[in-house]
Formats: sequence, C-alpha cells, structure tokens
Amino acid sequence: MSKLNTFAAVRQLKGWHAVAFAATLIERMAPNYTLFCESTGYAEVSQFRNVLNAVWEWLSVPKMKINLAVQLERIEDVTPHPSEYDSYGVYPAIDAAVSLSSTLLLMQGEDPQGAVVVSKLSQGAVESFIEATSEVALDSEGIKAHPLMQWEIEFQQELLTLLAQMKGGREDVATLKALATQEGVSNLGIECDPS
Repeated sequence: MSKLNTFAAVRQLKGWHAVAFAATLIERMAPNYTLFCESTGYAEVSQFRNVLNAVWEWLSVPKMKINLAVQLERIEDVTPHPSEYDSYGVYPAIDAAVSLSSTLLLMQGEDPQGAVVVSKLSQGAVESFIEATSEVALDSEGIKAHPLMQWEIEFQQELLTLLAQMKGGREDVATLKALATQEGVSNLGIECDPS
C-alpha cells in the first residue's frame, strides 16, 4: 500500500473509526507537543492532554456528551505560533495541536475529512523532521525510503487493518492506546514520558 493508498483508505473511515484513527495518531504525536512545551515553557501540557483524554473517553463511551466547542477553544488557546519561536520543535507541536483541532471538527461534523488531515499532518511532520535532521539533501524517494517514514507508513497501515476488525468501546480504545505508545517513542522517534 503506497502513501497515496493510505490516504485513500483513511478517507473511507467513518464515525467512530475515523475518530479512533485520528486519536491514535495524535497519541503518537503528543510527546512532540510535550517536549516543545517543556523546553520552552510555552503552555501547560495538561490542557492538550485533557482534550485528547476527552476524545479517548468519547471513543470509549460514544453516547457521552462532550462540549466540543469548548474543547476546540482550549486547543486553540494552546496552539503555538511559529513566528514566536526560532526552534524547530514548534512545528511538530503545531502539527499535534492542529491534528487535535481537526479531530474535534470531525467529531462535530464540521470536517468529515478530519482523519485524512491528521494522517497527512503526521506523515508531514515525519517528512519535515527527516529533512531538518538529514546531513544530506533528500529527494522524495530518499524521504520515502527513510526508516522513520517507512515506520510511519507501516504504522498507519497497521492501524487501518486493526480498525477494520473493531466495533468500538473500552477494550478497543485500550488496544489503540497501547498500540500508539508501545514503542515508547513518538512518530519522530522522540522518547515518551512513561507517566
């Protein structure tokens, strides 16, 4: 399955499955946001975490009511602006925050392609990280062949396969969260805080 086919498959996801796909990718991106906040003192990481936890809770109990507009405001309040920081870390943090906003819009019915947005942001974060850290200029084939990009694409494909067998609920949510954190590193290979 190519990168393009991954996006096409994500586009087919609906409802719970689309939100679950997005939340799992965001869980993998969360350490990038945490590291940025900790290294710059930008914001309380707990606000981002609480909103992501609310999404997970909704996935566990889909009839649960969440004030999505309030959650969206909370994420907008803790989304950094690149012009205010000269460190590379602001970009993966923005990708994580925008992904969470897109997921909330998906849950609201405002953006039915929210899961595709998250899929592209996650892969885009990996691509820009590879470009920023590579000692040599890489063309698109070089980026696709990079182990970090291979891992990202494989993870998204594995997630799609897993979701196809899921009906929703607490057990599935626990499985997805475990999948997102089992390697102990973010999608950029940054170590996660085990807490």
